[in-house]
Amino acid sequence: MRDPAIRPLTLVPPPLVYACALFGAWWMQAWLPLPLDLVALARPLGWALIGIGLAGFAWALFAIWTHRTTVNPYKAASNLVTRGPFRYSRNPIYVSDWFVYAGVTLLLKTAWPLLLAPGVYLVMRHLVIAHEENHLAARFGMEYQDYKKRVRRWL
Repeated sequence: MRDPAIRPLTLVPPPLVYACALFGAWWMQAWLPLPLDLVALARPLGWALIGIGLAGFAWALFAIWTHRTTVNPYKAASNLVTRGPFRYSRNPIYVSDWFVYAGVTLLLKTAWPLLLAPGVYLVMRHLVIAHEENHLAARFGMEYQDYKKRVRRWL
């Protein structure tokens, strides 16, 4: 087994998890329609959620870059980021991804992404986040443990 202090042992690329679910939802909608047309506000709300997600992603990237560490889930973190959006969530990029996922769900007008969401959550939680958390614990020890006590995983 490889040492998680060297780098995270992440198994799947995080953006690919969300993208595959959304592509799968779009494909399944073509074969077995499951409409989700909430109201006339669905389209602007979808775009608003995507905007919130992209803004959160940019804020998290800025925090990561100002701490001179990496956003790459396959590379070692050189610093523990606890400022910016990381004051509120240990995974602000993944929270942002969920906002984008919800926005795209509204734009696709299908319930399939909602049905696939638990799978996305499980893959992210166990095949991505668990490995990142193990890496940070091995790399930063008590500093990371203290951070975990102060800040929630999601929100």
